[in-house]
Amino acid sequence: MKRVEVSSYPVNIFIAGNFWHAKKICLQYCESVGLCVSVTETSYCYTGGEEAGVIVGLIHYPRFPSTPAAIWVHAESLGAKLCEILKQQSYTIQASDKTVWFSHRLEDDSASPKTA
Repeated sequence: MKRVEVSSYPVNIFIAGNFWHAKKICLQYCESVGLCVSVTETSYCYTGGEEAGVIVGLIHYPRFPSTPAAIWVHAESLGAKLCEILKQQSYTIQASDKTVWFSHRLEDDSASPKTA
């Protein structure tokens, strides 16, 4: 038996859209770059409504060790692809050390706080 331990770095992409379509996008992305993700169907409930969506999970998989920076780059790349193809205006990526919201809404440009 082989046992491999790495530092943990879970990253989740939260985005609205059709589960089956999102899963197909993730499969294509993973096939093209050599990656494994989880795709979980979810519901987003918010002031004024609700939407179906997905949570896409990336982890620091010990079989193929990586770095937090490389895992984050994959999350940003896959998140942008999901946003474009699912025709969403925003999504969020969350890791243990940061959470970043990405918005393509014009009205959000002037209202967004600036962070370092």
